[in-house]
Amino acid sequence: MKYLMFFGMLMLFITSGCNGKTKTDNKEKDAQPEYAEVQSELGDQVKFPIYDFESFEPLLYKEDDKTYIINFWATWCKPCIVELPYFEKVNVEQKNNNVEVILVSLDMPSMWKSKLEPFVEKKDLKSKVIILDDPKQNDWIPKVAEEWGGGIPATLIYNKDKRSFYEQGLTYEELNEELNKFIN
Repeated sequence: MKYLMFFGMLMLFITSGCNGKTKTDNKEKDAQPEYAEVQSELGDQVKFPIYDFESFEPLLYKEDDKTYIINFWATWCKPCIVELPYFEKVNVEQKNNNVEVILVSLDMPSMWKSKLEPFVEKKDLKSKVIILDDPKQNDWIPKVAEEWGGGIPATLIYNKDKRSFYEQGLTYEELNEELNKFIN
């Protein structure tokens, strides 16, 4: 009988604790994802600024005299790595045309110190690198571009008058061709 009660209590505990939500004041709230804790532990130690989407979103709507190229990438994404040199080259070549390249890393927090930082250092990336760490991708992806399905590489090019989104890898020629629609 003791074992039956123990087993029943164990099952009740397991099933009530596996729904991914916590109860506070009789209201259900989403539990924090496990990696959010890693971010808070690593946040001060990482070389790059870490944004949640709310703090990142203003970077998508600047209305100054610049043209922005915002590339969403990750170190684990081979097509992203292939196109990075093109963004770097455009960053150098187009600085005098008020073009700014921002490389938005979507690497997981466990990769920031072990993969992202060594990669940026080894490749000597000069473009601005930031980390977007927001687990609610289904909420923020359509705010970047309604047509974005969430795949990377993905690139937003915009200025105060125009914006275009590309959910694909870009060659150097394609990147320049698209950028020329904004600066010419």
